[in-house]
Amino acid sequence: MDLENVSSRNGEASTLLRIFRIIAVLPLFALLGGCQWVLLAPSGDVALQQRNLLLASTALMLLIIIPVMALTIFFAWRYRASAKAVYDPDWNHSLPLEVVIWSVPLLIIVVIGAMTWMGTHLLDPYRPLNRIAAGKPIVEARAGSAAVRKQPLVIQVVALDWKWLFLYPAQGIASLNEVVAPVDQPIEFRITSSAVMNSLFIPALAGQIYAMPGMQTKLNAVINHPGEFEGFSANYSGAGFSDMRFRFRGVDDKAFGDWVQSAIRNGSTLGREEYLVLERPSEREPVRYFRDIPPDLFTAILNMCVDRAKMCTRDMMAMDAKGGGGKEGIHTVAALEYDKSVRRGGQPLPPRPFVMAICRPTDVYGAAGVTARAVN
Repeated sequence: MDLENVSSRNGEASTLLRIFRIIAVLPLFALLGGCQWVLLAPSGDVALQQRNLLLASTALMLLIIIPVMALTIFFAWRYRASAKAVYDPDWNHSLPLEVVIWSVPLLIIVVIGAMTWMGTHLLDPYRPLNRIAAGKPIVEARAGSAAVRKQPLVIQVVALDWKWLFLYPAQGIASLNEVVAPVDQPIEFRITSSAVMNSLFIPALAGQIYAMPGMQTKLNAVINHPGEFEGFSANYSGAGFSDMRFRFRGVDDKAFGDWVQSAIRNGSTLGREEYLVLERPSEREPVRYFRDIPPDLFTAILNMCVDRAKMCTRDMMAMDAKGGGGKEGIHTVAALEYDKSVRRGGQPLPPRPFVMAICRPTDVYGAAGVTARAVN
């Protein structure tokens, strides 16, 4: 009798312990209240269309996944060892079942393929926007019978180590680790990098697009709701990557004008020399503003020739397209030395020898056995 009482008490204690564990875990779910489902509740039309494409694709796939999982449980229960299920060893074909098994997945694949094709073209980041929101085309006014398209706000983006520089060529300003844009204003990002590959990603605005040195990528987007949103790099780029974040602010036209005027009044000058200092690696940089931006600064960054002693990559490619510099251009190539490590705070690279010309032994000071001259 005592053993039965002890066993009963142990069972009750075990039950209470399980209940206590469940209750103790419940408060942790309250932490989910701080989560922001930004990908599923975006504030920009491009991101909204991407969200809809994601949800539609998921729903179509669930049309197969849910029935398969349900049927797996049903068959396991229906044909369990203790069940008296009918066993038909000669069954091998069912036309209705074959039609369902093959036609439904094929139809889903066709639909997803069509959605993918349309989404790839309509949501191409290089494609100019044809609407601000659903049912709201990009039309600012009407002159007679012709519609006037609203011109996009051009923002030039430079991924630095480990910070983001945003240039506003039309406004003549720049900002570090902050980008501001008017609500319902088309935005055209022109993106490059100073050193290594990065990826610009503002989840509330649009999908990510890579930033690569010596190359320009584009992203067209629009923000439809005012607010402050997070932006960051989605591609690992070194020690300071985790803090390579910035804020994106959607404001009205008046607030945007005030922000531009504030940057003009309070910003510091950003010329080529100041940029070469800013380019050096640094972490957790505060928001800063700049003015007096040279109109060709972004082009120089893109062509990796902010330092005027360097030949621009576009000039190099133009020379190569015309057959190269030949012997007459050797002195130009010899004068070039890669100094990226110096600008980024490192040590200068030692001079590297290279062959300037192939000579006969008698052409080099009469020294026998010399077939080439190496020059630093």
